[in-house]
Amino acid sequence: MADTPFYQHHVFFCINERPPGERTCCAHKGAEQALSHAKKRIKQLELNGEGKVRINRAGCLERCEEGPAIVIYPQGTWYTYVDNQDIDDIIDTHIVGGQIVERLKI
Repeated sequence: MADTPFYQHHVFFCINERPPGERTCCAHKGAEQALSHAKKRIKQLELNGEGKVRINRAGCLERCEEGPAIVIYPQGTWYTYVDNQDIDDIIDTHIVGGQIVERLKI
């Protein structure tokens, strides 16, 4: 068993979709588009792959009321976002820079 994580950062985007009329959900807040943007950006920065960064879909992370949710492991840092600029800020500041984006943390 390895002492280091397989990925430096493993990012999970909640893309859960609930039926209309039920609780809010991340899918109705642009989660799929945000995930696609993050994957594209990580590839552009050549940060994808073993030992680097992995962007994944996740089912419900149970934080939908706090906005669309993502969690980054192994740190276990939770974020919300509104648009691609927020996703870029998370990538640039947390993944590349190693700092928490306080304004987006949940």
